[in-house]
Amino acid sequence: MNHDSRRHDIDALRFLVFSLLIFFHTALMYVEGTDFHMRSSYATDALNMPLVFINRWRMEIVFLISGVSCAMMTQTSRGAFLWRRTKRLLLPLLFGMAVIIPLQPYCEGVSNGLVEPGYGQFLLHYFGGHAWPAGAFAGWQYGFTWNHLWYLVYLLLYITVLVALQPLLAALRPLFQHLRGWRLLVLPALPTLAATVFLKMRYPETHAVVHDWYAHSIYFTMFVYGWWLGNDKGLWAELTRLRWQTLWLGLGAFAVYMVFDQIYSENLLTWASAGSWPMRNLYMWLAICAILGWSHTLLNRPFAWLPWARQAVFPWYILHQSAIVLLAYWLVPLKLGPVLEPLLILAGTVATCWLGTSLLISKVNWLRPCFGLPARPGRNLAADTALAAN
Repeated sequence: MNHDSRRHDIDALRFLVFSLLIFFHTALMYVEGTDFHMRSSYATDALNMPLVFINRWRMEIVFLISGVSCAMMTQTSRGAFLWRRTKRLLLPLLFGMAVIIPLQPYCEGVSNGLVEPGYGQFLLHYFGGHAWPAGAFAGWQYGFTWNHLWYLVYLLLYITVLVALQPLLAALRPLFQHLRGWRLLVLPALPTLAATVFLKMRYPETHAVVHDWYAHSIYFTMFVYGWWLGNDKGLWAELTRLRWQTLWLGLGAFAVYMVFDQIYSENLLTWASAGSWPMRNLYMWLAICAILGWSHTLLNRPFAWLPWARQAVFPWYILHQSAIVLLAYWLVPLKLGPVLEPLLILAGTVATCWLGTSLLISKVNWLRPCFGLPARPGRNLAADTALAAN
C-alpha cells in the first residue's frame, strides 16, 4: 500500500482498539466473578456494566479491522499472500508462547498456591510436559498456554480459510456491499444472532481452537465483513453518513440489552433470551458501525503519532498481558489500596511496553521479526506496518 493511499483511520483505530486491551485486561482483575489470571482483593461490581459495554464489540472489531487490512494489502497470488501473512504472524506467536507467555501461568499458579515458587524450575516443568495440578493456571490441562495470543492463532486460521474460500466469498461480496440505510444496520447482525441462538450455550468460548464453534462463527463472520468492507468507498461513505444514527441507536440497544441482562443470566435459557440475544447482537453491530463511521470522519488524516503507533502496536499487544500479570503478582500482596494498585499496574504496563519496544525490540534486528516488525529498522514503515494483516 503506498503512502498516499494509506487509510489513516484504520491505522489509528487499530492502535486505539489494541490499546484498549491494556485497560480491559487490567480492569478484569477488579470485577467480581471473572476468571482472569490474577485477582485483586479490591474487586467491585461497579466495573461490570462498563466492561460489558466494551466487551460486546471489543474482539469483534479487532477481527473486522484485520479483515479490512487484508483486503487493503496488495494482492499477488493467494499462495503468496498466505505465505507473507504466515511469516509475519507465526514467528511472533511461537516466540511469544516460548518467551513472553510463560510468566503468566507461573504467576497465576504460584498465586493459586498450586505451583512452587522458582521460575527456573517452573520453566523446566513447563517445557518438559509436566502434569500440573487441576486449576493451577488457565490451560493446565494441556500443560502450556497461549493465553492472549489466541488471537494470532485464530487470525492465521481465518486467513487460511479466506484464501481457500476466496472465490466463494468474492462472489458473495456484492450482497454485503450493496447494503444501505437500515439494511446495513440490521442485516449483518442476523448471522451472529443465529450463532448466538444455536451455538453459544452448546460451545462456550474457550480460545482452544477445537470445538470453539461459537467464537469461530462470530469472529470469522466479522473478519469476512471486514474483508468485504475493505476498499469499498460506498460503504464507508454510508457508515459516515449514518454515524449519528448508529451512535444513538447503539446506546439505545445497549440500554434495552442491559434491561434484559438484569432479568436473567446470559447462559440460562429463559423467556428473556428472546429479548437479550437479539439486542446483544444488534448493539454489537451498531457499536461497530458507529466506531467505523466516526473514526472515518475524525481519524482519516496523517497524525504525527501514527508512524510510531503503527510500529508499536504489535510489540505492545504481545507484551501487555504478561506485564499486567507480573506487576499484579508483585503488587497485589502489598495491599496498596483500590486506587493506587490499579494505577501502578496500568502505569507499569505502559512503561514496560513503551521502554521494551523503544529501547530494545525496535533496536535489535533479530528481535524485530519476533514481535512482528520488519527485520530492518530502515524499511519504510508506511509500506510495511507492524500489524498490516491484523
